Amino acid sequence: MTDARIQWVAFKTILVKEIRRFMRIWQQTLLPPAITMTLYFVIFGQLIGSRIGDMDGVNYMSFIVPGLIMMSVITNSYGNVASSFFSNKWQRSVEELMVSPVRPITILIGYISGGVARGIGVGIIVTLLSLYFTHLQVHNVAVMVLVILLSAILFSIGGFINAMMATKFDDISIVPTFIITPLTYLGGVFYSISLLPDFWRGISMFNPILYMVNTFRYGILGVSDVNVWFSLAMLVVFIVLLGGYSLWLLKRGKGMRQ
Repeated sequence: MTDARIQWVAFKTILVKEIRRFMRIWQQTLLPPAITMTLYFVIFGQLIGSRIGDMDGVNYMSFIVPGLIMMSVITNSYGNVASSFFSNKWQRSVEELMVSPVRPITILIGYISGGVARGIGVGIIVTLLSLYFTHLQVHNVAVMVLVILLSAILFSIGGFINAMMATKFDDISIVPTFIITPLTYLGGVFYSISLLPDFWRGISMFNPILYMVNTFRYGILGVSDVNVWFSLAMLVVFIVLLGGYSLWLLKRGKGMRQ
């Protein structure tokens, strides 16, 4: 069997395993975000949104939908890889991959693809749920698909790094709880940063999730608080940098060969 064939079989095996994993426990991976986002639609979109009116010239419910979809993609992409890879590391099953002919980049891409699959899967579920509450007209399909894919890849890589650095199960919940969640809520999901005073608007511009949410909002609604092309370029740069760092950690066997 050629090396290319070995890598392809290994990649496909990891990806299928990851998809089967989150599909098998769908009550824990797919159902909770669907329920949570439905509550957001009801509470923020219908109850509070009816009092707010329009935001940036669009209905408030329509305004928050892209942000909530992106929120679900980010958290699920990150959480899938972080929990899955750390569990395999804890059980020492990853060591079998490390001593096999499978290359580190194949392992990395396999786990990232699994995270992307779950993130986009949950995103599709949330999108379908949102259609019950509002009508969406896609403004730019290419931008919408590109930003959701790049964001899922980036946070899957982030989850991989978290799993590599973690030494106990509690460690994989620190980043989502204290970093991702606050940045998401402050990332323009529920409001336009044009409403903020100049000082806080400037501070918000350092929040990377703000760019993802607004770029995705532009793809659906055609409105954005940031430069769309700068946001996409920034995502690509971070994917290359963090992807390279993840590969370096994996080649060193960080957390596995100590």
